[in-house]
Amino acid sequence: MQTLTIGLMKDTIKNMQKHFRINLLFLLVASLLCGNTVAQSIVKREVYTVNFSNALHEPLWVSYKLYRGGGECSRTKFRFHNDIDSLQTATDKDYARSGYDKGHLANAEDFAYDCSKDELTFRYYNCLPQTPNLNRGVWKINETLIRQWSQSDSLLIVCGGTFGKMKIRHIAVPDYCWKVVQSLSSKKVLFCGWFTNTSEATVTEMPLTELIKRTGEEIQLKQ
Repeated sequence: MQTLTIGLMKDTIKNMQKHFRINLLFLLVASLLCGNTVAQSIVKREVYTVNFSNALHEPLWVSYKLYRGGGECSRTKFRFHNDIDSLQTATDKDYARSGYDKGHLANAEDFAYDCSKDELTFRYYNCLPQTPNLNRGVWKINETLIRQWSQSDSLLIVCGGTFGKMKIRHIAVPDYCWKVVQSLSSKKVLFCGWFTNTSEATVTEMPLTELIKRTGEEIQLKQ
């Protein structure tokens, strides 16, 4: 009886080890297959930093510093593109006839004092699909106001989007866009806004704590 019991225990252990190996292999394969869809990448360019999601094919947020933004650089020949192979960004085809604008996060006109820096803003990892009413309306008005502030103060700007189920082709479309502006001299938050990405876009100002709650992002400001 003891010999039989020991034999059954050995068989049970072998079966458990077999199932464990199978389950472990399944998890490893799933991880490899899904790796690109869950990965986020921090990209640092000369003028801004991006947190990019390959799952959404979109930036989650962009941060940059601005002082005395603006200038005379012509942007007529600049075109959006992707120059980082590891990032699965949007393409021209995604936006074609979609009804959405390519909405800059790090604003192009902010860097118009230097054409090489200005051109760097024309990357698909620095834009989100925005309705024309948002991109050319309250978003643009806000960009102009921030550039005015930058004439007398050094600013930190962090902006991005929150996503639901909306898509154009294979790329995600944000339900909302958001932006935080901090004075680097006083460390005060000058603006904290929540923008609707709709045909009648609006902006709502709110405390930073509320914005962090809505976005789920750890928005890092200067202390």
